[in-house]
Amino acid sequence: MKAGRTPGTPAVVIGAGIAGLATAALLAREGFVVTVLEARDELGGRAGSWSSDGFRFDTGPSWYLMPEVFDHFYRLLGTSSAEQLDLVRLDPNYRVFFEGYDEPVEIVADRSRNRQTFEQLEPGAGDAFDRYLSSAKDAYSMALRRFLYTTFASFRTLLSPAVLRRSARLLRLLRHPLDRFAAASFQDPRLRQILGYPAVFLGSSPSMTPSLYHLMSHLDLDDGVYYPDGGFSAVIGGIAELARAEGVHIVTGARATAIATSAGSHPRVTGVDFMDAEGTPQHMSAEVVVSTADLHHTETELLPEALRSYPASWWTTRVAGPGAVLVLLGVRGALPELAHHSLFFTTDWGDNFARIFTEPTSIPDPASIYVCRPSATDRAVAPPGHENLFVLVPVPADPGIGSGGVGGRGDPSVEAVADRAIAQISEWAGIPDLADRIVVRRTIGPADFERELHSWKGSALGPAHTLRQSAFLRGRNISSRVSGLFYAGGSTIPGIGLPMCLISAELVVKRLRNDTSASPLAEPL
Repeated sequence: MKAGRTPGTPAVVIGAGIAGLATAALLAREGFVVTVLEARDELGGRAGSWSSDGFRFDTGPSWYLMPEVFDHFYRLLGTSSAEQLDLVRLDPNYRVFFEGYDEPVEIVADRSRNRQTFEQLEPGAGDAFDRYLSSAKDAYSMALRRFLYTTFASFRTLLSPAVLRRSARLLRLLRHPLDRFAAASFQDPRLRQILGYPAVFLGSSPSMTPSLYHLMSHLDLDDGVYYPDGGFSAVIGGIAELARAEGVHIVTGARATAIATSAGSHPRVTGVDFMDAEGTPQHMSAEVVVSTADLHHTETELLPEALRSYPASWWTTRVAGPGAVLVLLGVRGALPELAHHSLFFTTDWGDNFARIFTEPTSIPDPASIYVCRPSATDRAVAPPGHENLFVLVPVPADPGIGSGGVGGRGDPSVEAVADRAIAQISEWAGIPDLADRIVVRRTIGPADFERELHSWKGSALGPAHTLRQSAFLRGRNISSRVSGLFYAGGSTIPGIGLPMCLISAELVVKRLRNDTSASPLAEPL
């Protein structure tokens, strides 16, 4: 623990998403007395949940990747993934429907069969598949060992022999975008799209994402895709219980209004001002504050201008990840046409991404969309004889697109996106009566992300993983103006996604310990 910190030091964590809950649990295990302030009545943040008429929907992340990151986090707290979760390995990993092609392509839980699929779609692509995945595995291993678990407080970790030996290759991977990297090895547009789509997980586009992130293909084509029984709300609930077991106090209905600081030339945090569930102003004293709220909101709304590390002017040169229209559907009858995960790719998806990221932006039509059918694996998420669908339509990060609603009562532009997505799924997957079988419908739009989660520009994910917004160029996890103020979550290092949020929680502990290493902390804490 950092010099001057003693057991019993009060700490406040803003936000009870996965990053906030994980940070609180680790800090409590370090000896801090931790309170979590959550503005909403439910836990989870982006990894939320909604129930209606016997259906239970995850409203956020739905891909369980990087299991070793979860394993390590649980072991830090003296437990394990096996004790905390009932994981199911999916097979197929996902099914892809391509515009203009009659048959979908399945990526399965077997590397050799995936190699065969590549070879069938493009003769000779099997050998290229092996080389591509070998490169992806090496890049992923390097990222875990050298980049993801460092705070970048020191750059000595980047001067290790392992990094220096790969320096020329790493520079090439950083300079060239993912789409061009895939195109150098594969000609079939379907294969290029399969290898390029992980950019969406990173809140970016294949043409904006450094090809270093081809490491993501190791995860879905080789390492495997999993589903936690009970959905991702079970992951959130389990981490919340671990935090409480460490002594963390979680307060819901507590909306942070300001990070309080001392006066003088070297300000430090003194606590957090918030409104309680009754609307009464309150103050919680603390010597350490960790905000896991959106970094833009934290910096521009919770701190005075003079104490902002990332003022409004800094954000004018940054790129937001895409917004999203989410469509939660309860459907009568079976839907075997859809896998647990299904992807729908348009032919001109370069135009899709351009509409999302290039001014003037517009909503793609048709769109490349994602559909999750958790009821394929977990029958508890839908009543007997029904299916549960989660549909994500990437759109520009623009709250002006509007809010969603229940039963088609969202803003017209949001409901129109949902209608088109339902029609597209119906046509491409061969489910002609899909719309007629919907018994529950809710939509969520970019304005909901902005209002409910204080998301910058209504982005569904956070700042995009472009070259200028990755690794040490991403927002740091410590304030440069206020001592004792730290950040965690998808808008800071190491980045977007549940595994990254778990790592970001660990990086706060490393900051407090003055640990500048690149390796994960010893297990358990």
